[in-house]
Amino acid sequence: MITHRIFFTAFAAGLLSMSAMSPASADQLPEPEGAVLLTVTGDIKVTNVGDTAQFDLDMLRAMEPETFATSTIWTDGVQRYTGVPLRTLMDRLGVESGTIEARAINDYAIDIPLDDPTSSAPIIAFAVDDKRISRREKGPLWIVYPFDSSVEYRSEVVYARSIWQLDRIHVTP
Repeated sequence: MITHRIFFTAFAAGLLSMSAMSPASADQLPEPEGAVLLTVTGDIKVTNVGDTAQFDLDMLRAMEPETFATSTIWTDGVQRYTGVPLRTLMDRLGVESGTIEARAINDYAIDIPLDDPTSSAPIIAFAVDDKRISRREKGPLWIVYPFDSSVEYRSEVVYARSIWQLDRIHVTP
């Protein structure tokens, strides 16, 4: 009887610790305090405003941004882009697979399959050369790939996925 009780207690404790580490039970996102730059909808497990996840600039900056230098076909010379890796954002929202529809302020939209090998590379850039990206300069958010790091990022498909003035993402399974 004592053996069963010890086993049950250990089993229950193990289940509780595993559930506490799952992405779906991760701390909820705080609500944005500043202007909302990005709204994510669809098949997400973590939300902060209704059934959406909304992000202001400070929230994006707090998500372990990365910086890389690259040239693009739309700008002159090499510039330094800083932003949240797309994969980091999806992980934070509990998204493991599927497709995202990235949509711009002007309603241009493009699908990015998350299982595509190139989908681990882009960042959602919010700064170029340490300055916020203005709307006039393709901001405030721009999906940017490290084009100069590999030939696989220099294709028409990847260029089409490099959406600027990004303001919405919809996730489908």
